[in-house]
Amino acid sequence: MTIQWFPGHMTRARREIQEKLKLIDVVIELLDARLPLSSRNPMIDEILQGKPRMIVLNKADLADPAVTEKWVTYFKNEGITAFPIDASNGTRVQDIPAQAKVLFHDKIQKQLNRGMKPRAIRGLIVGIPNVGKSTLINRLAGRNIAATGDRPGVTKGQQWIKIGTEMELLDTPGILWPKFEDQEVGYRLAVTGAIKEQVINIEDVAFFAIKYMTQYYWDTLQERFELTKKPEDLDVPDEIVQVMEEIGRKRGCIMSGGRVDLEKTSGVILRELRAGKMGRFSLEVPLSFML
Repeated sequence: MTIQWFPGHMTRARREIQEKLKLIDVVIELLDARLPLSSRNPMIDEILQGKPRMIVLNKADLADPAVTEKWVTYFKNEGITAFPIDASNGTRVQDIPAQAKVLFHDKIQKQLNRGMKPRAIRGLIVGIPNVGKSTLINRLAGRNIAATGDRPGVTKGQQWIKIGTEMELLDTPGILWPKFEDQEVGYRLAVTGAIKEQVINIEDVAFFAIKYMTQYYWDTLQERFELTKKPEDLDVPDEIVQVMEEIGRKRGCIMSGGRVDLEKTSGVILRELRAGKMGRFSLEVPLSFML
């Protein structure tokens, strides 16, 4: 299965971001802590044209904390400040305005030296669909001002939002990219809900998820569904399907004749995985930690 999703409003959003860049002081690049590299738009460096930037790893409450630490180190080695947050409950969200002041410090100091009152920092928040941009903005603003949802494509346009008296944020729609060179990137994004399910094969995505969880998080997977046997060879598709069928039987996803409904089972798998009911997991590790 080939996964691609690049609606017309994303092309428009990219153009509008580039038009607004001259107004922007600081960029907040929001990534999914479970898959920081796969949730990072490879066009972002070209789009942002060298603007000061921080990386915020959202949904850290769902990610493997040991792996998240590795990603923070990875980005530090790349010269970019990165830190994990949970926008839903507010964990470390206030580190964002503080870091914006650090990035904008020199210009603030110039304004003070001229006897001027520093103006509000203008921040641009960017990220792929369903990474939590609107949830983060609402948390920073202290009110429900940006539309939220657990599906991609909720934010359709741009809007300026005040964050206290010292910062303003430009909310933007999530932007994917026209083509995934590595199809595993598409699968990872689909597992976490960044791509609309109407354009993917849900059984293929669930198969990918179960294969990965079996390889790296078998104990939590086994505990959640009370599984009886770990596959001996992950390269044999039938063994992964057997795990899915056992999950389907445990969840009552049975069709007439006693066969397991794999489509319904796949929906159960992805919903529980995305909700954190299978425990905390990360879908990728920096290559520098795999050598």
